[in-house]
Amino acid sequence: MSKVYDIGVLPGDGIGEEVVRESLKVLDAIQSIHGFQTKREHLPYGAEHFLKTGETMPDAAFDRIRQMHAVLFGAIGDPRIEVGKLEFAIIAGMRHRLDLYVNLRPVKLYHESLCPLKGKKPEDIDILFLRENTEDAYAGVYGTTKKDTDYEIAHQSMIYTARGTERIIRHAFELAKKRGPKPGKDKPLVTLIDKANAVRAQDIWTRIFAKVAKDYPGIATDHAYIDAACMWMVKTPEWFDVCVTTNLFGDIITDLGAMLIGGMGIAASGNIHPGKVSMFEGIHGSAPKYKGTDKASPLATILAMGLMLDHIGQHEAAKELEATVAELIRAGRIRSLKAGDHKCSELGSMVRDALLERARAHR
Repeated sequence: MSKVYDIGVLPGDGIGEEVVRESLKVLDAIQSIHGFQTKREHLPYGAEHFLKTGETMPDAAFDRIRQMHAVLFGAIGDPRIEVGKLEFAIIAGMRHRLDLYVNLRPVKLYHESLCPLKGKKPEDIDILFLRENTEDAYAGVYGTTKKDTDYEIAHQSMIYTARGTERIIRHAFELAKKRGPKPGKDKPLVTLIDKANAVRAQDIWTRIFAKVAKDYPGIATDHAYIDAACMWMVKTPEWFDVCVTTNLFGDIITDLGAMLIGGMGIAASGNIHPGKVSMFEGIHGSAPKYKGTDKASPLATILAMGLMLDHIGQHEAAKELEATVAELIRAGRIRSLKAGDHKCSELGSMVRDALLERARAHR
């Protein structure tokens, strides 16, 4: 009897519906090939739902999601609604209320033509970023006083806890151990990225990283301040292997990483609590100007779905999905990741059909 997975589908706003639709088309193919099933439940939350009902995302929705295996998410944000209102209620809501403390963001180059850096090849850019996902400046501790006067004060606090810091660092070492050393290296490498020399509260990261590293003698370690790390990402991206960093810095440096591999249209992420329900999405936004135009790339969401498959235990399906996307790029069938160069629906069909072709060839 095939395994059945309970998947929440939350397209959200803007291009979200289109990229999720194409991803589900691909999911139909991959599950038929690998012999598992998904029971999918549509989650309607986003701008249209809010404008009709005044509701962002109710407690009942979070209760239902806790009973699922995973959520496939599109994008959120709409110019008709106050900036941050939906994002904080829905994306941050899931991250905080489901305790999705691992934001896993692979930065992997599939073809040198996608990289703006001269001379860099796929073997040079294969990085796993682990961004802490529940603390830092995103913890929600902020406010203003004397608003709209010359004496206004606005503040937002960076919050770090020993528990929150240790669990993301330990997860980085565990992933490095599972991943093994990069070609030509003797050991896996975990790099801590922070700014503890200026943001002194981040000394907690320095101390806990050193403590956790003692439990993993087979893994090499390094350290970079965030400004230097951004510089080295451009200069020598091959130096990076597994990186662990704070919520704010992880948000920023992984956008830089996305541009090294072809742009936001191929950058996937997982919001993960190991062993529990987790949420998977492309790192791009809702891109309202492309809504309904069939121009947005669904590859980031398709690859995020691959991370979802790996999370729920369908490891071979996840590997095959990524390999299929990579081969389409390397073969030149996906000739560009620029919005509009391929139709969104075209790319979804292309990945689906390639998966089915591979399956027929291996029968």
